[in-house]
Amino acid sequence: MKLLKQIFDFYLNSSIHVALSCYALVRITFHVFHIQYYEPIALFVFFGTIVGYNFVKYDALVRIKRNPIGTQLKIIAVFSFISMILVGYYFFHLKGITQIVSVGIFAVTALYTLPFFPNRRNARNWAGVKIYIVAICWVGATLVLPLINAEISLTSDFFIKSIQRFILVFVLILVFEIIDLANDDPHLQTVPQTIGVNRTKFLGFLLLIPFWLLEILISTFNYRDAVINLIMVVILMLFIACANPDRSKYYTSFWVESVPILWWLMVVFL
Repeated sequence: MKLLKQIFDFYLNSSIHVALSCYALVRITFHVFHIQYYEPIALFVFFGTIVGYNFVKYDALVRIKRNPIGTQLKIIAVFSFISMILVGYYFFHLKGITQIVSVGIFAVTALYTLPFFPNRRNARNWAGVKIYIVAICWVGATLVLPLINAEISLTSDFFIKSIQRFILVFVLILVFEIIDLANDDPHLQTVPQTIGVNRTKFLGFLLLIPFWLLEILISTFNYRDAVINLIMVVILMLFIACANPDRSKYYTSFWVESVPILWWLMVVFL
């Protein structure tokens, strides 16, 4: 039982689970815009998410705090290095414009983590900014990259889906911020710190209305996807309603981050 828990913790701590969520959103983008599955872009996002998230999570731990590096962290470092090699491999299978945009997303991730400006903290610690940076990066990686690599015209459907994807990630992060309320630095000015938990939940519920209504506006509208999105709204509402700072870390790191995977599975099997 202890071994299973260690494997499961490694699965979460090494960012494989969140990478699978990003991969699922890429597959949903393929589905919505009727793009033939292209493995290099899907795996580029998958392994890129592992590298990016592990860089964000463990850079400060190793570089600034200089804590002793445990066995699991060493394994994660090796795993991240292998993932970085695979990112480089798939990078050269992408079209030129996709490569340029992906470098831009990486630059935003680096800005999020590293203090580029003198006497300033990194963007992750800028008051009230974190949630927007993360949501924009997710939209860029899971929606923009697959579309421009497939040379899909940026029609109104693209902008509708971008807003919808941004709302989805924004709402998921709200749940994270509610759970992390007791541990977050007060200077971060996260949404729950600014307006309180109950108002944050109300904001999440409110945002789910346009999230679903936007589905009706796309030119490729079909009832099956509308029903699936409505199921998604109900699931998200339950996660928001049940969120509180006393929940275990698995509530967000596994269950909440499973929402995009569940969405993809419903698209595939329903």
